[in-house]
This record gives sequence, C-alpha cells and structure tokens, in this order.
Amino acid sequence: MTQVSGNGPTRRVLALNSGSSSLKFGLYNTGPIGIDCLLTGEVDSIGEATAGFHAEDGCGHTLLRETTPIPDQRDAVRRIGQLLTDMKMPSPSAIGHRIVHGGPRLREHCLVEPTVLEELEAAISFAPVHTPAALSVLRYAAEHFPGLPQAVCFDTTFHARMPPVASTLPLPQDLGLTGFQRYGFHGLSCESIVQQLGRALPARLLIAHLGNGASVTAVRNGVSIDTSMGLTPTGGLIMGTRSGDLDPGVLVHLMRTLQLDATAMEELLDRRSGMLGISGLSGDLRSLHAAAAASGRAQLAIKMFCYAAAKQLGAMSAALNGVDLIVFTGGIGEHDAQVRSDICSRLAFMGVLLDEPRNRQGRGVISSARSPCEVQVLPSQEDEQIARHTAALCRDLRRR
Repeated sequence: MTQVSGNGPTRRVLALNSGSSSLKFGLYNTGPIGIDCLLTGEVDSIGEATAGFHAEDGCGHTLLRETTPIPDQRDAVRRIGQLLTDMKMPSPSAIGHRIVHGGPRLREHCLVEPTVLEELEAAISFAPVHTPAALSVLRYAAEHFPGLPQAVCFDTTFHARMPPVASTLPLPQDLGLTGFQRYGFHGLSCESIVQQLGRALPARLLIAHLGNGASVTAVRNGVSIDTSMGLTPTGGLIMGTRSGDLDPGVLVHLMRTLQLDATAMEELLDRRSGMLGISGLSGDLRSLHAAAAASGRAQLAIKMFCYAAAKQLGAMSAALNGVDLIVFTGGIGEHDAQVRSDICSRLAFMGVLLDEPRNRQGRGVISSARSPCEVQVLPSQEDEQIARHTAALCRDLRRR
C-alpha cells in the first residue's frame, strides 16, 4: 500500500493505460490513508489472432493467462469487465485513463466532459500513435461502465512547469503561440518515481524511463526542469521503432527526394525507425540480444541505444548542475541489466559506479557504496498514479 494524503471515502478506480495495440489495467481501492491494488493485467497484440490476456492479484499471483482473439479496444474493455465479474471483484466507481498528449490547452488532469473530448480530438496530431487508441478506450469504457465518472491523466502534466529555456522551440514566435513547444512525456511514470522516493527524494534526480518509448528527465526538488522528448513522443532518444531526434534537414531531404507526405513520414519515423530501422530485425531489445551474436546490425542497434541514453543522462546532469540519484524505470530500465551496465559504464565521469551483483538483481539501489552518484531501479507505477489522480478529482467533484 502506498500512503497518500487527503480525506474522504474509499473509491474503487479502474485505471486504463492504452497503447497503440495494448491495454494495461488495474483496479485500486483508494482512500484517505492509501491505495490498495486489487488486480492488474494487460491485453496485448489487440487486433491479432494471438492476442494475449493476463491478470494478477494485488500480491502478484497469476489469476489468468490466455491467448485469445481480441479484435479491437471495445472487445478489450469488454474482456476486462468480464474478468472483474468472473473474479467477483467489486465494481469500479470511477475510471481513469492515461492520455499521452492533451495538446496545448489540456495540461492538467481533469474529469471528462464534452469540451475535453473536443480538445483531445483536436490534439490527435501531437501523438497520432497513441491518442486514437486512448480515445477509443475512453468511449468504450463509458459504454461498458455507463454513468461512472471518467478522468484523463496526461503524461505532459508533470512537465508543465518546465522553464522557458527548456520548453521553447527555436522557431518563429508566432508558432509558439499556437502550441509549438516542448511538452515532455512519461510524466505519470516520473510522478510515480517521485512518489516512491518520498522523503528520500534528492535535490537533483535523473529519471531514465527506458521501454519501447524512452526518455530522460531532469528533476530538481521534485519538479521537471528538462526532458529529452519534445513536441511529440517521437523526439529524444532512439527507441524501439521511433527515430528520436534527427537533423531536421534529414526530413526535408526525405520529403524532396522520396516525395513523402505527412502520413508516410509519420509511418517512417514512428513505426519503421529506431532500433528496428537500425537492425532490420526488431525493435525489441530482448530479440536484439538474442540475435546479437550473429548480427552486427543487432549489436549496433543495442550500442546506439545505450550510447544515446548515456549522452542524454550526461546532458541532463548539466541541466541540473550535477546529479545525486539516477533512477532506471520502464520495461528495459527495470529488466535489462546489460543495458544498465553499458549505459552506466559511460558515466564514470559523473561519479557513477555500479555494484554488478546488485545490478543483476535489478531492484532498489544498484550502485556501489563507493559511488558518489547513487543509482536505483524502481518500477514505473503509472496505473497507480492514474488511480490516485482520478480519486482526487472525484473528491473535488463531490465537494462542489
């Protein structure tokens, strides 16, 4: 249980965290003294004949693991609802959603109403890989669980206080007035790290959220002051299938020589680039590790990913004027000891020294006692943050 502040009755929140072809979920009891996880799970490979569906109880014990056709997000939501019934779980009293990008007008977590939906529709172009699926899940959740309050929790909110020196794009001023700026993402993940650290939160923290999407965030006294992603979740580090930062001239050259339109550019940068593009094999590091012995391109993709992450951590340490703690989180950050070791080996100049046996265990502090900069591995708890914010918004609504 995670301690939280506030007063009010217990509220059961169903947190829904959608990807382009996946849907994570969790059912939480939220109350004045804490948050209690009742059930978590994930639907993956939505739209494929071999979609996976699994669920665990609050203690991590497997409740269900199956492979079954799940054609779309509506069926995924229906399957989650059926699971709650089959497991005799209490019905949710509110639903919270992770939204990657709310655009320039939606920068604070909020309850869903018609104007919010309109703004989300208008902001699809900022995160076209993520937002359409999230909106589908939101609508199907309202259909399957009628009458329940729904909240949207934005990955951009944590970065909303970044200073202008970090958030402003070097473009004509009139573009900035229409929403062209650096927003930052993985905010719910970063929030969860700050929440877990609690009183142990240092003044200068770097969070490396490494997964299929990857970013590095500089946090000073609990506030994001800079982050590697920018206007969209495509920027920053090399990722599984996303390019990360590119020379803008590359894009202009591609448009001129290959006559690529916006849709083709989006497909190239978001789905065919990154480690998949480098290796020609896969954007999944587990597959690349398995292929590395026989594939120089797989080796190169892994090295480029680690190199890019180390460079970004070094750059963000300059933004903080030093660093007290580095936290690795996300699927890769939490589970890939080799990647953590390769990244940290480049950061000795910052005082980073790993304890390799601890690193292989991959939990808590993994740095050496002699390391001036501490390194930890902590889980990304986005769904718990969604439940926390949703409960708070519902309490505020009740007080009105």
